[in-house]
Amino acid sequence: MMKSDIEAITSIYRHVNDAMVAKNTAKLSELIKSDTVLVHITGYVQPIKDWLAQIEFGEMTYYSWEEKSIEDIQISGDRASLVGRSNVRARIWGAGPSTWSLQIKMEFERVDGKWLVSHQTASTF
Repeated sequence: MMKSDIEAITSIYRHVNDAMVAKNTAKLSELIKSDTVLVHITGYVQPIKDWLAQIEFGEMTYYSWEEKSIEDIQISGDRASLVGRSNVRARIWGAGPSTWSLQIKMEFERVDGKWLVSHQTASTF
């Protein structure tokens, strides 16, 4: 496990959260593979393009996030994953705003030498 790979994927996790709060869907599109999905707390499997559209149109509004931990970093060849825990204040599909203790299992794939998010699964902790 190379330190530079660990730094890269933890940095992407943080940049994704920052971009959600900033409503920066262009940045999110750079960090996340276009064919990935986000599995929500409810179990709903959402294509990333739909999630980005909901951020743009305010159906999902992220106000803030506070990192609690990054754990279980796994790197094997061109695949990696981590579990990020944070407190996220958001309004999701009209509910809230509320603060959730959100855990994201974020999976990554190295594409042309660059790490990209390839899958996200949300739960609470």
